[in-house]
Amino acid sequence: MPTKIFVGNMPYAMTKEDLKKLFSEIGPVVSASVIIDRETKRSRGFGFVEMETEEATQKALETLNEFECAGRKLIVKEAHEKKPLPPKESAE
Repeated sequence: MPTKIFVGNMPYAMTKEDLKKLFSEIGPVVSASVIIDRETKRSRGFGFVEMETEEATQKALETLNEFECAGRKLIVKEAHEKKPLPPKESAE
Protein backbone atom coordinates (compact mmCIF):
# COMPACT_ATOMS: atom_id res chain seq x y z
CA MET A 1 0.00 0.00 0.00
CA PRO A 2 1.47 3.41 -0.95
CA THR A 3 2.48 5.74 1.84
CA LYS A 4 1.75 9.44 1.55
CA ILE A 5 4.70 11.77 2.08
CA PHE A 6 4.38 15.43 3.08
CA VAL A 7 6.80 17.77 1.26
CA GLY A 8 7.11 21.25 2.76
CA ASN A 9 9.20 24.38 2.18
CA MET A 10 9.02 23.81 -1.58
CA PRO A 11 9.98 26.55 -4.03
CA TYR A 12 6.73 28.28 -5.07
CA ALA A 13 7.56 27.69 -8.74
CA MET A 14 7.71 23.91 -8.30
CA THR A 15 5.01 22.05 -10.24
CA LYS A 16 3.58 18.60 -9.62
CA GLU A 17 5.61 17.39 -12.60
CA ASP A 18 8.81 18.75 -10.99
CA LEU A 19 7.88 17.08 -7.71
CA LYS A 20 7.16 13.75 -9.40
CA LYS A 21 10.44 13.92 -11.35
CA LEU A 22 12.45 14.61 -8.17
CA PHE A 23 10.90 11.68 -6.28
CA SER A 24 11.06 9.38 -9.34
CA GLU A 25 14.84 9.51 -9.01
CA ILE A 26 14.39 7.64 -5.70
CA GLY A 27 11.79 5.09 -6.81
CA PRO A 28 8.43 4.59 -8.53
CA VAL A 29 5.88 7.34 -7.78
CA VAL A 30 2.13 6.65 -7.64
CA SER A 31 1.08 10.31 -7.44
CA ALA A 32 2.38 13.81 -6.73
CA SER A 33 0.42 16.97 -5.95
CA VAL A 34 1.20 20.58 -5.13
CA ILE A 35 -1.34 22.36 -2.93
CA ILE A 36 -2.69 25.52 -4.59
CA ASP A 37 -4.22 28.51 -2.81
CA ARG A 38 -7.86 28.89 -3.87
CA GLU A 39 -7.80 32.70 -3.96
CA THR A 40 -4.41 33.41 -5.56
CA LYS A 41 -4.18 30.19 -7.63
CA ARG A 42 -0.50 29.98 -6.60
CA SER A 43 1.40 27.24 -4.79
CA ARG A 44 1.18 27.26 -1.00
CA GLY A 45 4.72 25.85 -0.84
CA PHE A 46 3.85 22.28 0.10
CA GLY A 47 2.56 19.11 -1.47
CA PHE A 48 2.22 15.35 -1.19
CA VAL A 49 3.83 12.37 -2.91
CA GLU A 50 2.83 8.71 -2.82
CA MET A 51 5.59 6.20 -3.49
CA GLU A 52 4.79 2.74 -4.88
CA THR A 53 6.74 0.75 -2.27
CA GLU A 54 7.58 1.06 1.40
CA GLU A 55 11.29 0.78 0.52
CA ALA A 56 11.02 3.74 -1.87
CA THR A 57 9.13 5.70 0.78
CA GLN A 58 11.84 5.13 3.38
CA LYS A 59 14.61 5.99 0.91
CA ALA A 60 12.80 9.22 -0.08
CA LEU A 61 12.37 10.21 3.58
CA GLU A 62 16.07 9.60 4.28
CA THR A 63 17.42 11.10 1.03
CA LEU A 64 15.23 14.12 0.36
CA ASN A 65 14.60 15.56 3.84
CA GLU A 66 16.64 18.79 3.99
CA PHE A 67 17.53 18.36 0.29
CA GLU A 68 18.29 21.78 -1.18
CA CYS A 69 15.98 22.65 -4.06
CA ALA A 70 16.18 26.11 -5.67
CA GLY A 71 17.77 27.55 -2.52
CA ARG A 72 15.24 26.00 -0.10
CA LYS A 73 15.71 22.96 2.13
CA LEU A 74 12.79 20.61 1.64
CA ILE A 75 10.95 19.19 4.63
CA VAL A 76 10.08 15.58 3.79
CA LYS A 77 8.21 13.44 6.29
CA GLU A 78 5.46 10.88 6.47
CA ALA A 79 2.05 12.51 6.09
CA HIS A 80 -0.69 11.95 8.65
CA GLU A 81 -4.40 12.02 8.02
CA LYS A 82 -5.99 15.38 8.75
CA LYS A 83 -7.95 15.23 11.97
CA PRO A 84 -11.52 16.51 11.72
CA LEU A 85 -12.14 19.84 13.40
CA PRO A 86 -14.44 19.79 16.42
CA PRO A 87 -17.90 21.23 15.81
CA LYS A 88 -18.21 24.96 16.42
CA GLU A 89 -20.21 26.01 19.44
CA SER A 90 -22.97 28.41 18.63
CA ALA A 91 -22.85 31.84 20.24
CA GLU A 92 -26.08 32.48 22.10
